[in-house]
Order: sequence, then structure tokens, then C-alpha cells
Amino acid sequence: MMKLGAHVSTSGGVHNAPANAVEIGAECMQIFSRSQNRWTSKAISDQVAAQYREALASSGVGPVMSHDSYLINLATEDEEKLAKSRTAFNDELHRAGLLGIPYVVMHPGSHLGAGVEVGLQRFTEQLDRCIEETVPDGDVQVLLETTAGQGTNLGFEFSQLRDIIGQSRLPDRLGVCVDTCHIFAAGYDLRTREGYEETVEKMDQAFGVDRIRGWHVNDSKKDLGTRVDRHADIGEGFLGLEPFRCLVADERWDGQPGCLETPAGPEGWAEQLVLLRGLRES
Repeated sequence: MMKLGAHVSTSGGVHNAPANAVEIGAECMQIFSRSQNRWTSKAISDQVAAQYREALASSGVGPVMSHDSYLINLATEDEEKLAKSRTAFNDELHRAGLLGIPYVVMHPGSHLGAGVEVGLQRFTEQLDRCIEETVPDGDVQVLLETTAGQGTNLGFEFSQLRDIIGQSRLPDRLGVCVDTCHIFAAGYDLRTREGYEETVEKMDQAFGVDRIRGWHVNDSKKDLGTRVDRHADIGEGFLGLEPFRCLVADERWDGQPGCLETPAGPEGWAEQLVLLRGLRES
């Protein structure tokens, strides 16, 4: 069965995250290892890294995913922003390695008017470069997150993730993180068991379900195909409960992290995790 958790706070230091996960009853977690809205962040000391590893080991929480900064765009043609993005993402990979986090989740960027094909090619080239510069032989895997397709964002069609993986020189270092809200907003209807299975089959045909390493478990405030990214609490959006009932008990995702990013926050996440565990066990 899927492991259930949430994106928890690292306030006061990344070593506090495991306790925050335990407090809400999370079995796994996602974190920001650095500021999500700034280009630079304070380095993680060896002492803090050791504290984090010790806290994580004693918590029993895992697997862990980290999510990269929202500022990063490896698909941009703006050389200044690209250089900042590459430096920031290299730091993301370095931090994950230091903390022993196996997965770094990232959005495939935005083409900003250059076109999907150009954006995908540029993103893939820059991503390969970052991996080669930072963790060429490491254990950190980059998970390409499915997106809603808002604006000029890439990654809202499964075929786009297929193309990134297919064009990469380092496909073994790449996996996929599926966001339920995003794929629904992008036009994939998983509201019924039949629709859920059809959506999984489309992913399998595009990039292979064996590429999926983690999930963002979110309902959607916006309807099917709107291409607007707005998360809702579980069962309170347009998705309803049925797709989550299918998802969390699906043996294909056995042991994989499924993390809430819903608006409710920690207190609400504790309640939603109880709900999801009930669906998983029903």
C-alpha cells in the first residue's frame, strides 16, 4: 500500500521536519530543503545534516522527497535566469545528497513563449548538465512532476514527460511524481475507477508506470481540463473521494510516498491522513 504523509515544515531547521511529520501521523514526508521563494539559502552544516539523519532514523518516517524552489526554470531562454536556476538546482541536488534524501521533485519549467518543443529540449539539456555537475554517480533521483499546464508551464501532457526522459542522456536518474490535482486540471479524468485505470494506462503507455516514484495527493478546486493549479482538501474539490480510494490501496504504488499539499495545513492534514488511511484499508 502507498505510504501516506504531507509536505511538512522545516521551520527552525531541517532537522525538525521528522518530528513535524510524526506529530500529524505521517508515514512519509516531503520538505523544502531551502527557501522556495529565494535564490540563495543558508548552507546546511554537517552538524544539522547529522541531526536530521538521526531524527529521521528514530522517527520511522519515509520515504522522503524534497521539492525544489518555485523560482527555478531550466527551460528559460533568459541566460541570467537560467544561470540562477542552474545554480539553485545544483544546490537542491547537493542538499538532498547531504541529507540522504532519495528524491528531488521538480516542475519541468516554462517555455515562456518559445514553444513546447524548444522548452522541452532546453529543459532536458540543462537538467542533464545539473545532474552531471552535481551528483553524477549519486543516489539522488530527480522526479519530474506532472503539472496542470497553467500559462506556458511544461509537463501537463504525459507525452511531454516521455519526451524529456527519452531525450535525456541520464534516463536512469529520472522518475515521475504524479500530482492528482494537476493531472485532473490538465484534462485526465480519474473521478471514477474506470477513469482512474484509464489514466494509469495512459501514463504507462507514455513513460511507464515503473517510472513513478511518488505522488502529491490533492483534490482540485478547479474542474476537469481547466489547466488551473488550485489544490483543495481531500473530498472537498471536483475530484471527490473515489480516485483517492483507488489510489491509496493500489498495490502498484506499494511503499511509495503519497504526500498531501492541501490548504488545510498540519491540523487538517492529520484529519485527512486518517481519512486516507480509512480509504486505504476499506
